[in-house]
Amino acid sequence: MSNAITVNGLSHAYGDFKAIDDISFEVAPGEVLGFLGPNGAGKSTTIKVLTGQVPLQAGSVEILGMQRGGDRSAIQKRINVSFEEKNLYEDMTAKENLAFFARLYGVRDIDLEALLRRVGLADRMNDRVDSYSKGMRQRLMVARCLVNSPDVLFLDEPTDGLDPVSAKSVRQLIHQEAERGCAVMLTTHDMMEADKLSDRVAFINSGKLIAVDTPQNLKQKYGQRSVRVCYEGDHETRIALDDDDASAKVADAVKQPGLLSVHTEEATLEDIFVELAGQGLS
Repeated sequence: MSNAITVNGLSHAYGDFKAIDDISFEVAPGEVLGFLGPNGAGKSTTIKVLTGQVPLQAGSVEILGMQRGGDRSAIQKRINVSFEEKNLYEDMTAKENLAFFARLYGVRDIDLEALLRRVGLADRMNDRVDSYSKGMRQRLMVARCLVNSPDVLFLDEPTDGLDPVSAKSVRQLIHQEAERGCAVMLTTHDMMEADKLSDRVAFINSGKLIAVDTPQNLKQKYGQRSVRVCYEGDHETRIALDDDDASAKVADAVKQPGLLSVHTEEATLEDIFVELAGQGLS
């Protein structure tokens, strides 16, 4: 099966500043790719090129078998985007917002109430958006980007501002879209969120891709497994599980007086990004 997104040698500059520097990657149908990096790393520019908001300067981009720059109208009908900025019409109801954007895509036969139910807003569908909280607006943005049942979905910070319950429901919705075959590319600063959502992650820093792999493979390659043993009096010790004598050290540690708990730990995606990029996400 061909890729939903194929990017080869993509570069983009603003004057003398190279925002994207010769990056290549792909996203398969049904795959969730987390596109991760600090502010100014090149995430937003990449998404803007892929979605046609800024022109293609160098390299190639293929969306659903169509070349970006040549088949814009055909591509736009089959993709959708949820921006971090909430570009909703506040004087319209949630249902009116979705109906309006559905018409822009030429979609007429759509159950708007069912779509709003998927994001937990069916009971407020006739309320104006200006009465919505930040989290409710975020959920409406996610619903809005599904009006055309896209084959490729670009999500910018999809769970930003959501409470844990709402964030979980949005994650479930994203996984449901991937299960039906939609390719999802999401940008986020939240490495824990990316770990929960992504089949693979791509680290970008200073316009260059520095790693593309599954979260588990990255943790195994760059991280260190360990056990944290906690004792009374706020004392704890850590034992690296990759050491040759790890088993003996763990056995000895749990025999010590005042034992409270034993926790296994692994490197986080943020730990790995810092190791590869030499800086954090902030």
